[in-house]
Amino acid sequence: MHGAVTLVVIACGFATVRPIGVSGRGLAVAALLVLCSASLLCRHLPEARFSPRVVLAVMAFGVVASAALIGVSRTGSSYLFAYFLVGHIGYRFPLRWSLPLAAGSSLLCAAVLYFQVGPGHHALPWGLGLTTGLPVVAGILSRSKQRALEAVIAAAESSERAARAEAQAAVLTERGRIARDVHDVLAHSLAGINMQLELADALLDTGDLDKVREANHKAHSMVKESLKQAQWTVHALREDALPLVESLAAMLESSGHRDALTVVGTVRPLAARGTQNLLRIAQEALTNAGRHAPGGPVAARLVFAPTSTTLTIRNGPATRERTAGLGSGMGLIGMRERVALLNGTLAAGPVPAGPDAGGWQVEAEIPDE
Repeated sequence: MHGAVTLVVIACGFATVRPIGVSGRGLAVAALLVLCSASLLCRHLPEARFSPRVVLAVMAFGVVASAALIGVSRTGSSYLFAYFLVGHIGYRFPLRWSLPLAAGSSLLCAAVLYFQVGPGHHALPWGLGLTTGLPVVAGILSRSKQRALEAVIAAAESSERAARAEAQAAVLTERGRIARDVHDVLAHSLAGINMQLELADALLDTGDLDKVREANHKAHSMVKESLKQAQWTVHALREDALPLVESLAAMLESSGHRDALTVVGTVRPLAARGTQNLLRIAQEALTNAGRHAPGGPVAARLVFAPTSTTLTIRNGPATRERTAGLGSGMGLIGMRERVALLNGTLAAGPVPAGPDAGGWQVEAEIPDE
């Protein structure tokens, strides 16, 4: 659009400004027309590739050339060059540069007409020369509008980048949560199953088929338990919110601990991620209890306080031989990470006294959101 306007102004100049020739005044007019046109075309130079001072010097030279053209030519629209050059100066340059140049253009063009330098336009009042500086106001306003638009676009782009970063962080957080769920379900179970299968393979060389069958039976039992836990995990990942008390009671019952849950306080629904993380903590605690204390009693206690919810899983010492070796230690780390995400606290350690002395207790407390 601006380029088309520039071409129209140049075309009008060459079509109307007279005299144009190859000698004398006609040559001077032609040369000034070329200089004014070149200066006007320079306003389309990209700002990033040329020094502002260089462009400013060209614009200033164009203003002087346009004032000279007004004085040298006899007829035509030579004053249009001054108007458009000053307007672009106001748009492209800061006030400390544009205002003095606009004032200089007004005084210079007015002086040419007032003192009738050269043949000039005798029909034009000298006050017209003063108006050549007025387009600087339109340029300044257009510059302010453009800068405001650029600021809005920059703010929108910044917000978009922030939103993408937030979405990426949410994706990473969700990946971490899923990784913890996968670990809770698979890591310990697969390690135990692998150990039993290796034991069965080693016992084949001894010919003790009873122990081979026993190891194979334990591996099958652990596979079934792992499938139960996988079902709980998939269910939790698909649901936005689970009923905490009912889900916890069903989890305990499926692990062989009927009526092991005690609820204290007024039951209230928790946020979805609070419920899911408490269930995952309970699942990990029950898995560890079944692995490290097989046959030992298990009790769960869920306390609804006014501003927090506390889950305690306690198991007594083992009454049967352990069926798996030591875990990776990542289960307790995963539980701590879950509680940390909820700004809660986790305490885990052996039970020192009481009927469950020698067992293990996990206690997670999360604040209400």
